[in-house]
Amino acid sequence: MTKQATSPIGTPGVPWGPAEVAAWRAGQTRKRSFEAEVLGAIQALGERWDLVQYGRLDYPPDTYPLLAIKSRNWRDELPCALVTGGVHGYETSGVHGALRFVGEHAASYEGRVNLMVVPCVSPWAYERIHRWNAQAIDPNRSFRQDSPVQESAALMRLVEPLRDRVLVHIDLHETTDSDESEFRPALAARDGVAFVPGNIPDGFYLVGDTQDPQPAFQRAVIAAVAKVTHIAPADAEGQIIGSPVVAPGVINYPLRQLGLCASITNATYKTTTEVYPDSPRATAEQCNEAQSAAVRAAIDFALAAKA
Repeated sequence: MTKQATSPIGTPGVPWGPAEVAAWRAGQTRKRSFEAEVLGAIQALGERWDLVQYGRLDYPPDTYPLLAIKSRNWRDELPCALVTGGVHGYETSGVHGALRFVGEHAASYEGRVNLMVVPCVSPWAYERIHRWNAQAIDPNRSFRQDSPVQESAALMRLVEPLRDRVLVHIDLHETTDSDESEFRPALAARDGVAFVPGNIPDGFYLVGDTQDPQPAFQRAVIAAVAKVTHIAPADAEGQIIGSPVVAPGVINYPLRQLGLCASITNATYKTTTEVYPDSPRATAEQCNEAQSAAVRAAIDFALAAKA
């Protein structure tokens, strides 16, 4: 079933231009504080970790420092683990799950792996609880060479020197009810196409790489998260969000072809988490803990496989 996406902005069936994007941006309001909820938490970690400002997000009149948390005792002979969150600013547990991992568990990896954690890739969108950046572009389809998206380009510059040294990269996301009620209809309206309704899976799942799926790695992460929250079942067609389920709670995407964040290194082990915070069977606390558990399981598997 398809239907024409309706939007108060623009003309149905016609892709947005600069005027429509400007009108959309003017309607976005700050709903929470990056400085109070995220920046302060990152800065508090500076006593034990190196904080790296890898850029500044500039959407006048707003500016945001882009910060990464890095192992203080970085050793070039060790493998690297990259954790990213908040690529989609509205996906709250990606941000706070990454911060939880650093605050509660990261110290146990000292001397075994170099850690680089970027908790909030998209602070403008975090404040507005939105999927897009201020240009109405999805950063998680924009990790490409010469990306015009500030959030994506800055992260790629940070990671570039480590591309071949990262052993494991886990990118923390959520799938929410608002994906279906707000963001996918808005995407269809922006692009001037018909909206095809879909289903939101109830539970946690992972997105691996079609080109190098590493099924044992994905299964290990799922097993760890299953102790914290429930895993999404396949739908009647054996799919999750339109992709075949290749193992319980696991689907695969062509990460690099789609310009997804999980493709920005040559890591052997890479995955994207998807927590479902709107489930009646999950709490915000469980979602944050599920993200942290996924990070730990991913790094543990990668280190054991390398040993």
